[in-house]
Amino acid sequence: MRSKLVAGNWKMNGNLASNQALLKSLIPLLKPLATARAAVCVPYPYIAQTEHVLRGSGIAWGAQDASEHEHGAYTGEVSAGMLADFGCRYVIVGHSERRALFGDTNEIVAQKYAAVLKAGLTPILCVGETLAERESGVMEQVIARQVEAVMAQSGATSLERAVVAYEPVWAIGTGKTATPDEAQAVHAFIRSRVAEQDICVADLLTILYGGSVKAANAPALFAMPDIDGGLIGGAALVAEEFAAICSAAN
Repeated sequence: MRSKLVAGNWKMNGNLASNQALLKSLIPLLKPLATARAAVCVPYPYIAQTEHVLRGSGIAWGAQDASEHEHGAYTGEVSAGMLADFGCRYVIVGHSERRALFGDTNEIVAQKYAAVLKAGLTPILCVGETLAERESGVMEQVIARQVEAVMAQSGATSLERAVVAYEPVWAIGTGKTATPDEAQAVHAFIRSRVAEQDICVADLLTILYGGSVKAANAPALFAMPDIDGGLIGGAALVAEEFAAICSAAN
């Protein structure tokens, strides 16, 4: 039985004062959660603050990326081991913004995924297609390559310790969203590709939807059989909205 997970991706937002208010607000709002899990993935400078506020609350925290390297002369990079020092549980890898803006290829994402696992953390592997790829009929091939690059590097069984997030790139920050049936179809496709390698791993794999999830559409999305929660962007910056989404997963 898969439990639901709702993970907030704060992206490059926040400051010490606003973070403190948001995190403090989330603790009582999310305390009633019985079955769903909640997490926030914050900018690097605020991970220590997040750890201090959330430790013991039941809300997990994590980062939005990690280097594929363990250590060395990589100015500006942050390793997964460093993130583990601050109690992180999750690390987002392969977010569409990292792929599109910073050149993270499928191979680099697979290396980052492996580095996160090696550090004992849980990667949230993002996969998804652009509008052009969807309209040209290559959506499934694009997503299959993204998933299979990770399985080739780390093996299908590694997904036992990971989470996958499907994010249709055309629905991120645009206010558009796939219909529940459209999202379900892609989630089922991802699960089927993993099942070709290991059906038991596929059955237990947590697959999140990451395309403009809000409190209003979360119940319908989370009711789909292969949608196991959400990777939440802008709505994760509003305590009541994020809590409502978590409640829908509960």
